[in-house]
Amino acid sequence: MTNTELRTATQHETQATPQSAASHGADTVDTDLVEADFSRAGVSLDREPVLTDASDFLFYAALAALPIDGTVAGPYMPFWTPLSPWLFLAYAVANWRRLPQVWHRFRVFFLFPLLLVGLSVFDWSQVTFHRLPVIISFSGVIGALACLISLDIALRIKRLSWRRMVDLLVIVYWFAFAVGVLQRLSIMFDWTYVRDFFVRLMSRQYLTDASQWGGGRPQFLFAEPSYIGMHLFGILLPLIWLLRGRDRARANRLRVLVVVFAVGSVLMGAGVRIILDSIIALMIVIIEANAWRTWRGRLMACAELIGTAVLGALSVSVNHRLSSIAELGFDGDGSFYARLWQSLGPAAGVLKHPMRLLFGYGAGNLSDATHEGADAAVHALERLGLNASAPKGWYAQVTPTNMFTMSAYTSFFVEFGALASLVLVVMVLWHVGRNRAWNKTMVCWLVLVIYLYVQFEGYAFYALPMFVWAAGAVGAGLVPNMCRSGEQHVSVQPLGA
Repeated sequence: MTNTELRTATQHETQATPQSAASHGADTVDTDLVEADFSRAGVSLDREPVLTDASDFLFYAALAALPIDGTVAGPYMPFWTPLSPWLFLAYAVANWRRLPQVWHRFRVFFLFPLLLVGLSVFDWSQVTFHRLPVIISFSGVIGALACLISLDIALRIKRLSWRRMVDLLVIVYWFAFAVGVLQRLSIMFDWTYVRDFFVRLMSRQYLTDASQWGGGRPQFLFAEPSYIGMHLFGILLPLIWLLRGRDRARANRLRVLVVVFAVGSVLMGAGVRIILDSIIALMIVIIEANAWRTWRGRLMACAELIGTAVLGALSVSVNHRLSSIAELGFDGDGSFYARLWQSLGPAAGVLKHPMRLLFGYGAGNLSDATHEGADAAVHALERLGLNASAPKGWYAQVTPTNMFTMSAYTSFFVEFGALASLVLVVMVLWHVGRNRAWNKTMVCWLVLVIYLYVQFEGYAFYALPMFVWAAGAVGAGLVPNMCRSGEQHVSVQPLGA
């Protein structure tokens, strides 16, 4: 090309540039106008990528597997067999180069497992060491950390599309509900092939009368029916709080899902705990949703709470298990009574030794604590006028591999002691305060999380990691304001803005 031709081409490019810029500007304006129109309807255009590399398939697989926590496909953790913690762990390992960025924000949570290992090493030298229970116990701790790491990598670092994540969760939880409906129909109409399929699929089945755990109940894809509330109110309800100021359409889809799932579970006779969980969650939602600074808001909240109390009383009168518990206490329901003595035995063992009270028995040593506290627990139950024959027999047959408590607080306190328990509480509270994330919604969310773990033993469940990540996201300006008007809040920028 000659110099003359080069100058001519340059001139043409120069003349074309303003037109291109104008066209680009017009496109930008048009896009902003379209997004503004969608925003008025409560929907935002999705500008975040769905995938950035092949490892992101692991993250979406973990989300898709959230409601699948009771099948024979999942490795055993205390009283559930989830898939998602292992997929979150694989995602974190696949993105190991990003870990320094996560470490910068959550370093205390990275260091916490090291404290548990150090305490356990001391306890193992004083008590004993059971290899398989140790692996199971620490797999829960690492699983919880892996969930936290994965959320931070996917949402903050890679900025993957949270809209697609929510859409996926809505689909998989509707699928889980449909499975429960199918299970209920198979029970009602004696569809043997369908029922037998789920009996083989589930690690611990609740469908047939032969079930030692109480048959004739749908369990969806959960390890047991009592875990329904963990998913509805530990995962989906907090998502509603996170989304309502950003995407009303998706928040409403989640509301419909939660309400239908909860009401459907109750009507299908899935269990007692979903009734209790729903009432507690409804009370927390009422407290969170109303403006308590005004007289009208307080009156409305009090009226709704009274209505919820009436609904709870009606549930007690209608449900034979709840009415039996209300009338007879622990003697009124075997499962309710079991929750007491399953925790009382190991707790009594800890209380017998001041050193164990402070440092615990060590990871994997729940059975040792149970054997040491069995006599004291039996005597305590007898003094309360309760039949202690079943607890006494259960304490005697407990081994390191079949021991469970059905309470995360009992298991953690017994394994790692008061010191580690206090450190964990201080860590969570400090983390929220450091990120200036305290507001009414976060307080209600924390209370809900505290309640849910009372009857759930799995350390790797996702409710606490979600709460911790959301608190950090508020401090980093990654999530929208979750407060109602008139409430104290921290101003933040929306995720993906």
